[in-house]
Amino acid sequence: MIKKALLSEFQHEAEGTRKLLAMVPDSALDYRPQPHLWSVAELASHIAEVYSWYDVTFNKDNFEMNSYTYDKGDISKASNILEKLENNLKTAQKAIEDSDESGYMNVWSMTMNGQPAFPPMPKIQVIRSFLFNHLYHHRGELISHLRATGNKIPSLYGPTYEESQQMEQ
Repeated sequence: MIKKALLSEFQHEAEGTRKLLAMVPDSALDYRPQPHLWSVAELASHIAEVYSWYDVTFNKDNFEMNSYTYDKGDISKASNILEKLENNLKTAQKAIEDSDESGYMNVWSMTMNGQPAFPPMPKIQVIRSFLFNHLYHHRGELISHLRATGNKIPSLYGPTYEESQQMEQ
């Protein structure tokens, strides 16, 4: 039952992520609101990358950080980032579908050189926070970046401000 709910949320939210990344124009990729923050391209790539974490989170009880190499990929074009998203979405959905719901309360840990990177916690907590909520947070950041560059954003949970203003006219 939990797996079915997670899969349903995943599919719904993946469509929102797809809509958002599809609206990223090449002209905005280099924009960053402050020098220490990620550019639009880096942030969009990170959003696409988070979906590659689903398998190790859903189907394993430990993740050794030393075995992971972040590959932002070719972020010179928005279409490359969207392609990365599509590939990772397929893998992520399969990870959920293949997961064993009876293991969702297993203790999940992330280690670095065999040492805990943070306190172990139930796998379901990691799924909800490090995967799902993490993506929503970064989507919000990307929306702010796109608005700051004057670009349109998709409606994700109802009309955008601009759409609501058009409806009032």
